[in-house]
Amino acid sequence: MGRVRGFVTKPVVVAVLGLVVVAVGLGLYWFQPWKLWTDDTVREPVPTPAATSTAGPRTVARGELISHEHDTSGSVRLLRLADGSYVLRLVDLDTSNGPDLRVWLSDAPVEKGRDGWHVFDDDGYEHVSLGGLKGNKGDQNYQLPADVDPTAYTSVSIWCERFNVSFGAAELARD
Repeated sequence: MGRVRGFVTKPVVVAVLGLVVVAVGLGLYWFQPWKLWTDDTVREPVPTPAATSTAGPRTVARGELISHEHDTSGSVRLLRLADGSYVLRLVDLDTSNGPDLRVWLSDAPVEKGRDGWHVFDDDGYEHVSLGGLKGNKGDQNYQLPADVDPTAYTSVSIWCERFNVSFGAAELARD
């Protein structure tokens, strides 16, 4: 027993064990593997008009999500509200949970399978982040900034900022 205790208390072994603990901690932080087994469901209602308005939101574009890095399904609607603002709505979203997921509007084409994984971060295309994904399941609304022209964007991506990959995407077809 004394021989083992002497070995474990050597400075080199203590340093290596410390580095292993730090590496495991960083790996857990970076990959967040527990998100593979957890879901965040969001059920936001469709935005309603202000009390002084009778016109409801109007769908100006729509699309169906396809899978890229992870199985992804649901639909996307670009809504114009009575006040002239725009909201991107995800309906029946179902994708994997992941670290640092974002909702992107983009002018990149939507390509199926592996060809679509890295299209959205290509320098040839523009995108605007609408913020972090609120949940990996359900119905969600994302307000477009007032200075964003929605006609300049043709697609939506559920984008993993941490690993620079699209979980899924939809091409927007104008109504």
